[in-house]
Amino acid sequence: MPLLSLREAIATYVKDGASVALEGFTHLIPFAAGQEIIRQQRRHLHLIRMTPDLVYDQMIGMGCASRLTFSWGGNPGVGSLHRLRDAVERGWPQPLTLAEFTHAEMAVAYQAGASGVSCGVMPRHAPSDLARVPGTAVREVQCPFTAAPLAAVPALTPDVTILHAQQIDARGNVLIRGIVGAAKEAALAARQLLVTVEEQVETLGSDMNALILPSWVVTAASIVPGGAYPSYAHGYYPRDNAFYLAWDEIARDRERFSAWMERHVLGVPDHAGLLRALGVAA
Repeated sequence: MPLLSLREAIATYVKDGASVALEGFTHLIPFAAGQEIIRQQRRHLHLIRMTPDLVYDQMIGMGCASRLTFSWGGNPGVGSLHRLRDAVERGWPQPLTLAEFTHAEMAVAYQAGASGVSCGVMPRHAPSDLARVPGTAVREVQCPFTAAPLAAVPALTPDVTILHAQQIDARGNVLIRGIVGAAKEAALAARQLLVTVEEQVETLGSDMNALILPSWVVTAASIVPGGAYPSYAHGYYPRDNAFYLAWDEIARDRERFSAWMERHVLGVPDHAGLLRALGVAA
């Protein structure tokens, strides 16, 4: 498992047209990796994520994506993602094809991909309007044992999953603690796994609700302090709620959005440069 700079990791493993899942539920959202993808001007990506959040709003607005698989198209602190909406409603900067699922369906789809099966199944409690949304691929099947209706969800197998984590040890094992979300399933479902971490340590702790990804599932890792900012990294720094609120206004206007991205993402060499530009300590 190589330890690479983030620039080298993205250049090596994220190619135009790839399906890419940047997961992290509420915290540990891999903003640094998403912004490095923007700097390297990747195009025609199929982005996959339960809640797109600001990181996908930025990537969509900068023309990286042509397809999005997701389960709720907003961010939990503010609401609508304006760059996502602009792409869907007006095709700016390019049209965006959607595949929408529920959170539970996305989790089952990752689990199916991690298990090496073509689909996952879950109870189908009631009909959903999602069944009428173009691009949604959930099918109703009958349980062969009870005849109960089940929802069959196609497996998600990203070309690359990217996660942010707290630590990596000397042997390449990665620690995620706090809310783990679908990190394990998204990691194991992918053909390649890139991880950014806050720090490298000799040995990993075993905190409550900790997840350890063994080195053999990690394709490459990068040490990127502050790599989840403006989301939070449990035990390292809090969520920047003020930034989330400010983003709602920044992203509403194309010119203001483009100017912000030019200055703070394209205009700096790396994530550390962005943190310096914003006056944030890594």
